[in-house]
Amino acid sequence: MYKNEPIFLQPVFQERIWGGQKLKTEFHYDIPYKQTGEAWVISAHPHGPSVIKNGPLAGKTLAEAWNEHGILFNKKSDHQGEYPLLIKILDAADDLSVQVHPNDQFAREVEGVPYGKTECWYVLSAEEDAELVLGHHAKSQEELVQMVDQGEWDKLLRRVKVKAGDFVYVPSGTIHAIGKGIVILETQQSSDITYRVYDYDRTDTAGNKRELHLERAKQVTTVPHQDAAVEQTETVIGDLVEKKLVKEQYFSVYHWQLNGKASCGLTNDFLQVSVIEGKAELTIAGKIFAIEKGSHFLLPHGVHEYTIEGQAEFIVSHV
Repeated sequence: MYKNEPIFLQPVFQERIWGGQKLKTEFHYDIPYKQTGEAWVISAHPHGPSVIKNGPLAGKTLAEAWNEHGILFNKKSDHQGEYPLLIKILDAADDLSVQVHPNDQFAREVEGVPYGKTECWYVLSAEEDAELVLGHHAKSQEELVQMVDQGEWDKLLRRVKVKAGDFVYVPSGTIHAIGKGIVILETQQSSDITYRVYDYDRTDTAGNKRELHLERAKQVTTVPHQDAAVEQTETVIGDLVEKKLVKEQYFSVYHWQLNGKASCGLTNDFLQVSVIEGKAELTIAGKIFAIEKGSHFLLPHGVHEYTIEGQAEFIVSHV
């Protein structure tokens, strides 16, 4: 099963108060909402599981494949539970709320779910002077609580300008927000737990403000903030330049730049692949698969060697 082919996945779209139309204009997706904020492009999460598009499991969800066909992922004791990762593309037509996510222990003990949320972002596009919230300026837990309680957001929040091609690692416990005019590809633990800290006093269509989660946010925020140090290296494989963006506890993430042809081997249990620019052909055991910007697929455990040829960029990840 899937020994000589990838597993292509259909994105699941999420309406968000801050969403826009770039998932349609930049990726040509048939989006269902005027404010489409997120495409969950590789997902086994119950809030938006991807559906398999090809092969013997076409029409099944990625979660069903994970639970019923573990051989595709070389499932072992270290990840027997739920599918561990979630890949999204986010279109921030407006500022996202300022938020923070818990670690695994807090998520299990307080929320009763298996995973907290460590994530990372690859900036696909950004308007001029676009910026993120990344971290805070509080020096102690007491100072953090005081600034939050008094609403001193300009004093508390740390803002960072970004451009296309930037990479940001966001461990659990990091206060953060994606700013207006930014489109990112996010690699994260398969978790949907968000503690909202500040939402610019916005209201929904009924005039209601969105719920904040200040007490739990105070509990899980890392104080003081420290930028995560990530070691990035490059490897050349034929006409492919592989840049390791991060290798941490939950995932490893790479940027691939392909200008020609490369022959590769699958050295991990399975590989998650998103095409973020261009077109290419993926060849496995003589079978050719056309891939292009907006394609998302898994190379399952049964695939050992493959060739890619074309002009394209990818974000690739594995557990």
